[in-house]
Amino acid sequence: MKQNKVDHDFSLQPVPGSHRSGFWKMMMVMLGFTFFSASMVSGGTLGLGLSMTQFIWIVLAGNLILGLYTGALAHISAKTGLSTHLLTRYAFGEKGSYLSSFLLSATQVGWFGVGAAMFAVPVHRVTGIDTYILIIILGLGMTATAFFGMKALTILSIIAVPSIIALGGFSALEAVDTIGGFGELMQYQPTEKISLAAALTICVGSFISGGTLTPDFTRFADKPKNAVITTVFAFFIGNSLMFFFGAIGAIITGQSDISEVMFLQGLIIPAIIVLGLNIWTTNDSAIYASGLGISNITKIKKSKVVIFNGIVGTILAMWLYNNFVGFLTTLGAVLPPIGAILIADYFIVRRGKYPAFETMTFKAVNWNAMIAWAIGAGAAKFLPGIPPINGLIGAAAVYVVLSIIAAKAAEAKLNLNVEKVTES
Repeated sequence: MKQNKVDHDFSLQPVPGSHRSGFWKMMMVMLGFTFFSASMVSGGTLGLGLSMTQFIWIVLAGNLILGLYTGALAHISAKTGLSTHLLTRYAFGEKGSYLSSFLLSATQVGWFGVGAAMFAVPVHRVTGIDTYILIIILGLGMTATAFFGMKALTILSIIAVPSIIALGGFSALEAVDTIGGFGELMQYQPTEKISLAAALTICVGSFISGGTLTPDFTRFADKPKNAVITTVFAFFIGNSLMFFFGAIGAIITGQSDISEVMFLQGLIIPAIIVLGLNIWTTNDSAIYASGLGISNITKIKKSKVVIFNGIVGTILAMWLYNNFVGFLTTLGAVLPPIGAILIADYFIVRRGKYPAFETMTFKAVNWNAMIAWAIGAGAAKFLPGIPPINGLIGAAAVYVVLSIIAAKAAEAKLNLNVEKVTES
């Protein structure tokens, strides 16, 4: 009798203990996830709008917030072995989880396409190779590695992380030397300042939507402690490093992306390597996570979905790059409330314990979660303050309140039924 092949991505089930990874493998995967070119661009914006002292405090504070948010999600996923999309079934219901899966997946496919173009455009400029040929080569390559799942992501990250740190660090140090060292850099004062609230919004908002997908990777951690430590370190240190690269480049050369700085320094081959690896690790994670999301909706294996999503992202890359970056950023604002509801559901409503996934009977739609998500997204969009934090707090608070009301109503109904039975 022909046996079914094991789904090593565990698209629709918890990751078993036999397929979990240790501390250092998870560290490489999470650092590769946070080494993101867009974070360097955000770092450049902050570097040009803040003093260096303000910049350091804002980046550390913003990435600590990101680390705490993603660390909480990492704990839940390592404890349960479930991806973001399977976890949302507990809070949103099985059919309700399709909304969050679709939003998360569509956003990641969009960023995959943008990332491919972010590689192709500067490389075309310095080499003359056709932009679309570069997009096709990179897009298909990234799709191929994502197809092979976490093993390929781990190997890629083990190669990429040290390479980006070494080559990017060398370039940044060379740039600092050209202005007289770190003492001179610390004396930098912006010509047009941005407010601290706006700066914190940029820092937190740069990766909070991607951070919502943290469980897709940390579910493979062997211990919740290792998942939390590697995640917090990746966001607090790894993402901060990307911001520092961006700030140094923008202040000294006018270019935020360290690869652009390297092009200016004449380091063409190292620049292409750093840019390619930087985008490859993040895009691989994006298309992998999008595959899990669509798999949750369609019940098709993640590996097959990844091929389709990768081809779509590759074909639409330049169109997305030219037309939809602003839209994807806006769409990203509605994603963090999903993570906030997961955290509130697990730690507060369910008191840190979920029933086993295999035996759980899920609601079709939990309207409390849907309402909380909508209010959280509205809070991020319309309330004054720091939009990502507004969205997190708003969604979590509303979900907890609605859950308490629903539980009390159910208890009152049960007591009423008991009284009726007793009287009869």
